[in-house]
Amino acid sequence: MKTQDILVIGLMTFALFLGAGNLIFPPAMGLDAGTSLPSAMGGFLITAVGLPAFTIIVLGRIGDLNNLTKALPNWLGTTFWILLFTAIGPAFGMPRAVTVAYEMGIKPFFKSDHLLLFSIIFSAITLLLAFKPGNLVYYIGKIITPALLLLLCGLGLAAFIHPLSLPAAPYGDYQHSAVTSGLIQGYMTMDAIAAVGFGWVIIQAIKSKGVTSQQGIASSAVKIAVIYAVLMAACYVVMGYVGATSTAIAEHGTNGSVILTRYVAAAFGQYGQFFLAAIIIMACLTTTVGLTNACAEYYQDTFNASFSLTATIIVVLTGIIANFGLDQILTVSLPAILILCPIALALTLASFTASIFTVSRLTHCSMLITATLFGILDAINILGNMPLEFNLLFIENLPLYNAHASWLLPSLLMLMTTAFIGRTSAVENRFGYVDYRLDRH
Repeated sequence: MKTQDILVIGLMTFALFLGAGNLIFPPAMGLDAGTSLPSAMGGFLITAVGLPAFTIIVLGRIGDLNNLTKALPNWLGTTFWILLFTAIGPAFGMPRAVTVAYEMGIKPFFKSDHLLLFSIIFSAITLLLAFKPGNLVYYIGKIITPALLLLLCGLGLAAFIHPLSLPAAPYGDYQHSAVTSGLIQGYMTMDAIAAVGFGWVIIQAIKSKGVTSQQGIASSAVKIAVIYAVLMAACYVVMGYVGATSTAIAEHGTNGSVILTRYVAAAFGQYGQFFLAAIIIMACLTTTVGLTNACAEYYQDTFNASFSLTATIIVVLTGIIANFGLDQILTVSLPAILILCPIALALTLASFTASIFTVSRLTHCSMLITATLFGILDAINILGNMPLEFNLLFIENLPLYNAHASWLLPSLLMLMTTAFIGRTSAVENRFGYVDYRLDRH
């Protein structure tokens, strides 16, 4: 693949991931981290950028995304993909992007509520850009992303050249565990699960450039992941610094959207809100277009469904659900997202192992079950619904429970155990398992 094509797809990948949530998390973290921002940002980048980049590389290595669930029973693999694309698509990810774009980009300019009208217009533009998936690289990679980067560079230059204030002393957990707190915040962006969904778009974009060999797809995916990681890390650093230098306009605990709104108004005056609106709306638009393509391509490839019809249904549902409001969307859909994220990461780890060693189908099934069980515990904990006695018990005895990643160590232990079993043919025959290794060409 040509260097220019790699760069354009890398820019597209960055824009697909850059939603409003990615712009809101770092300022809030920066404000609370203060002078400990470098340590907190280090932890944040590991989970917020490292996990999605690793997922992209693994998806490129396995080539066909169906290989991620190939070792599972057909019904279970299909159920996983349907739940994933429903959650990150019309049930949660896309409606959230629409409502955030309205709340931060449009609502400040009007006294009355225009969410319904905005959602119709926004959904129509999304559908228009998504109808021709072959042009996705052109629209986002060559036009929207450069404009978005230009706006972000303007905000970054303003923050570094004329900061509103100096970073204050760290607050709360950042006083004693800045790195760990950053790790948790990065994990909560949930971009790792988005990476699995966007993988359909990225792999298809690579193949559209004439790359068909497994080695070529894998090599291109690594380069694209590097471009994404560099740009996203730079964006997070800028947003984190904006938050750290916002002590003059915001207090600890202020959410990122308020920080950004006040900072842009102070730095750019009366035109600041227009500046912020352009950034937020373009960031949300690239996300909804990318998710529409990912969902529609899955149903087209798996069920031979019409791309246009599927995309239309997805966008219409998105527009309807967006009008229920962000709070309702979060209440209903967040638990599913919190459980699906460790499942997706566990399957990614299992598939990466399967691309190197011969493992049994037991590995994927056991990893899925383990990640689901412990992911449920993490979801209950994050939502604040864990009974006090159980909460204390898990804090004392379950590693990484406080980091909302209690699924990780049990899943890794299950991976190593079942991988060892899978390499022992006698045990394979005894239990009736069949060796599984990802196809290579």
